[in-house]
Amino acid sequence: MTIGPTRYLGRTGVRVSPLTLGTMNFGRWTQEKESLEIIGAALDAGINVVDTADVYGNGGSEEIVGKAIRHRRDDLFLATKFHGQVGDNPQHAGNSRRWIVKAVENSLRRLGTDHLDLYQAHRPDEHTDLLETIRTLNDLIRQGKIRYYGTSVFPAHQKVEAHWLAEKHGLIAPHTEQAPYSLLVRGVEREVFPTVQKYGEGVLSYGPLAAGWLSGKYRIGGEQPRSARAELIPGRFDVSLERNQRKLAAADALASLAEDNGLTLPELAVAFALNHPVVSSVITGPRTHAHLETYLKAATVELSSETLDAIDEIVDPGTQFLERDTGRDTPSLKPAALRR
Repeated sequence: MTIGPTRYLGRTGVRVSPLTLGTMNFGRWTQEKESLEIIGAALDAGINVVDTADVYGNGGSEEIVGKAIRHRRDDLFLATKFHGQVGDNPQHAGNSRRWIVKAVENSLRRLGTDHLDLYQAHRPDEHTDLLETIRTLNDLIRQGKIRYYGTSVFPAHQKVEAHWLAEKHGLIAPHTEQAPYSLLVRGVEREVFPTVQKYGEGVLSYGPLAAGWLSGKYRIGGEQPRSARAELIPGRFDVSLERNQRKLAAADALASLAEDNGLTLPELAVAFALNHPVVSSVITGPRTHAHLETYLKAATVELSSETLDAIDEIVDPGTQFLERDTGRDTPSLKPAALRR
């Protein structure tokens, strides 16, 4: 099975496939042999963007990706990320110049390449001046180690700051934003999407299945779904908790809507994310070949205006059920910032 036509990544002029292969599971929940096979199958199907991060498996994911693309490097757009702590040393983390110049060399080595197509700040760093991060990434572009750079899960005000700083100091501004976006996680529609659209950034959205909530297993009256992620963060998935009841009701209604349209809920979910005009490519993280086939099929689904209107009736545009679904810990909401 192959996927649809490519799209432009913002205003970079680069054409990317509608789906991006996310590799967080590789080397952790999916063993190396199967991971290599899934990567090969994804590339054969027409996916030309692979997204990883140094923190995934403490570099293990990057090593697996490096092996898989050894003879196909020129055919794909390779993206990775820095920020999260790699290993036991707390110095090996963050968005400082000191760490970035080391982290990029480590990623290049593990990936077996001399350049990255896209290098992304995995999260904001409240302890590092944003200008220092931007200057460092500009230096890496000039050195030929990266082609473009982007951010991930940055709030709208920091996107504006990044572009303002770049213009003020004669620097290249971010080219992309990676953001959580799904039928159940629509907060970025309020400010982040309009902001990046204004600046011409490409968007790599992730989490189209809302961490499993849109797998089709979360139904009213059904048993509590089990997953490794739910065991790690039970409060985010426990359907018996009052704060998750509204999300469960929405997931159940969306599953019924998908059935009414002859679709599975994952198909409806991926098609929805792909439908937004700001989204360049949707990151999918298959753990198995079956997952990959589901994503590939979903990428060919087109939703009618009536179906999109029905979705909006179930989940209002801009809805954010849980703050944790934003993918970050917001400093302004921490107790110290609230004077308690």
